[in-house]
Amino acid sequence: MATSVVWFKRDLRIDDHRPLALAAARGSVVALYVYEPALLQGAEFDPAHFRFIDDCLAALDEQLRQRGLALTLRTGEPTRVLAALRREAPFDALWSHEETGNRLTFDRDLAVGRWCRSHGVEWTEIPQTGVVRRLKSRDGWARRWAQRMDEPLAEVPGRLVGPARLDHGQRLAPAALGLPASSRPDAQRGGEPQARATLADFLAVRGVDYRRGMSSPVTAFERCSRLSPHLAWGSISMRRVAQASAARARDVRTRRAAGEAIDARWATSLHSFQGRLRWHCHFMQKLEDEPRIEFENFSRACDGLRDAAPPLPGSEAAARLLAWQRGETGYPMVDACMHALDRCGWINFRMRAMLVSFASYHLWLHWRHTAPFLARAFLDFEPGIHYSQFQMQSGTTGINTLRIYSPAKQVLDHDPAGVFIRAELPALARVPVGFLAEPHTMPPSVQREAGCIIGKDYPMPVVDHATAYREARERIAAIRRRADARAEADEIQQRHGSRRSGLPPTSSRARTSGAAGRARPRATAAAAGQASLFDEAPDAIDDTGRNAA
Repeated sequence: MATSVVWFKRDLRIDDHRPLALAAARGSVVALYVYEPALLQGAEFDPAHFRFIDDCLAALDEQLRQRGLALTLRTGEPTRVLAALRREAPFDALWSHEETGNRLTFDRDLAVGRWCRSHGVEWTEIPQTGVVRRLKSRDGWARRWAQRMDEPLAEVPGRLVGPARLDHGQRLAPAALGLPASSRPDAQRGGEPQARATLADFLAVRGVDYRRGMSSPVTAFERCSRLSPHLAWGSISMRRVAQASAARARDVRTRRAAGEAIDARWATSLHSFQGRLRWHCHFMQKLEDEPRIEFENFSRACDGLRDAAPPLPGSEAAARLLAWQRGETGYPMVDACMHALDRCGWINFRMRAMLVSFASYHLWLHWRHTAPFLARAFLDFEPGIHYSQFQMQSGTTGINTLRIYSPAKQVLDHDPAGVFIRAELPALARVPVGFLAEPHTMPPSVQREAGCIIGKDYPMPVVDHATAYREARERIAAIRRRADARAEADEIQQRHGSRRSGLPPTSSRARTSGAAGRARPRATAAAAGQASLFDEAPDAIDDTGRNAA
């Protein structure tokens, strides 16, 4: 009987797992997960990620055992793991899902592809999202996304057969892999059952006010889908979520047409959520098409705009970076969001955008120095979305409208009563609501009465908003006026811009025709919230409230 290895990576589930279903139809299966030291010790990995993954592995193993198979766990560099495993259980086929990951996983997959070719192992990679490999043009991309999402869900057989006498190994504790325990006590837990329950609860109850409630941190924790970690680590498939949300939308329309009393908010909320599922893959596609954006500016005209060298210890830049990381900037909404991330590893899109905007414009820090920190902080870290969004929010794509958020205005717009801020920043608990957006403006007598002395109990602002805002706009505008920058922006728009109303143009320079890109594809088939890591898709609104075309 032919034996296949199914390599689980960011697809830790049974449901809609096409590689497992196809391998099982062929014969004997080894279900493999590899603890990879290079990833676990990487700059973007956090112990909270490990805890979520471990939850997923526990659920996956239980589901496999119910079908007569156990999850096989190994530690090490994947090509060495595969070589050793082949001596234990000879196999001639490797199955996995495609992955649009960081450079570490890209190089790893290239090495696995070389190993497979040299050992006569056929490696079949299957798409699990709407990301298209070797894409020549964005024209028709949304249609292809919809076609993939409409495909039947893969059904894994109720009985799976594996090699006899194979040592399956065991799940490892963090310490065994050189990791500390997670320090985010309120982070979501992983596993396919948790993912399915979260989806069901959102579509039946919590999602009714999604469209209105997703922007404020006061309401977003409850109103957003909270599916982004499950999508990032694959404890649920994008296809499952897309089909379930489409079915719920049809159900709402049918029941309303029949005269049932269905809350009118469901229609707009589900429409908004379905659009954000497309945005999820839209941003991942950018990294797939142009892997360099993990390290380089989309727009090379922006090179030199900010200092790419790591801030020197003791420098002003290092002090600004540390204040941002610790949530000690003197801007309550920024600091409260950082404290929330430290506690639970999640915050809504609007606040994520504000955090990146503040670091990039107010503190004038290069996104390469802030992106790894938030990759660790975000439980739902998804490389393609992460780096695409970081560049978008820091103004280095060359095509997106600048979004320089006013932290004070974000308080007034999204937490006017201070519910979120007071919960995350106890030092501000007694500050009058009229001063909560800018506590440094409190007169000394009010500070004493509130028990919050600025500079002692809560920091002074690290920068002046008006000055930083003006200087940032002037710097970016000076670059965008250049002829070379404008020409480059046209090329970027043609390669990466969206093409239809479901994915609105990312620039007023949008065109209806695409051009074949010149960058190499992310990988080859054998070589290689929340719908997104930035949990809600960009809403195309700048801080003044004007639509960004």
